Amino acid sequence: MVTFETKCWENDWEFILGGNYLETMIDRCSYPFHEKVLMINNVRNLSMVKRYADKKIKSNTIDAYYVVDEFAPKVLDYFNIQTDSFKGGYVYSIAELTGIYLCKTDYLLHFSGDSYMQINNSHWIEKSLDIFSKRTDVIVANPTWNFMYEGVKAESFIEIDNFFINSQFSDQCYLIKTDVFKQPIYNETNSISDTRFPKYGGELFEKRAEAYMHNHNLHRITSKDVSYIHRNFPKNIHQRRMLKAKIYFLPMRFSMPNSIIHT
Repeated sequence: MVTFETKCWENDWEFILGGNYLETMIDRCSYPFHEKVLMINNVRNLSMVKRYADKKIKSNTIDAYYVVDEFAPKVLDYFNIQTDSFKGGYVYSIAELTGIYLCKTDYLLHFSGDSYMQINNSHWIEKSLDIFSKRTDVIVANPTWNFMYEGVKAESFIEIDNFFINSQFSDQCYLIKTDVFKQPIYNETNSISDTRFPKYGGELFEKRAEAYMHNHNLHRITSKDVSYIHRNFPKNIHQRRMLKAKIYFLPMRFSMPNSIIHT
């Protein structure tokens, strides 16, 4: 069984919970998830965001939502992580760690709020689960990002069937074996990961996960023919207002403006 998870915070919750954006994220996965959940993190008006999230539960878009701050102390204790060890990466990490801590299924599919699948996804989830069942060294799967197939190929060391294999990790989109990531694996470092992630992120979740993978010869499979799209939501106030207006009235299957997201 697989759980679908995404997250929202102050600068994107209106995009994700307004209109049909969240419905479309889930619909484009084309998979019968056992549970669909939303992580709410770092919002100013929590009661308002929860009212919007309640509407998504009422419409059966999601099954549950969780306020990250309510679980953070237990999560850090469970994974044996000290807050100051993030060195600035706490805000980029705590929602993902909380989602793993709360996950009830064997597998967890996570999307950042500004990432979602292309319409044609070629059943990559089912193909990934099949490889998971056959290989203990493969613990993560994802689509290619922004159609950069050649770049992914160059960063990988081998190919199998419909996938490239490497030892990298990204928090934009990941399908993981939950039991592996529920272990206290997040206090390791690796020189390769140290060079791949930005300094401003500190010791963030995705860097820690990748370090563990490198240190233990564990791998990620990345689809050769399926991509997700990642585009940051605009920061400019005028652009944000224009984009929100478009999202609120889009049909179930949609493409955002070419200047922002390409499908």
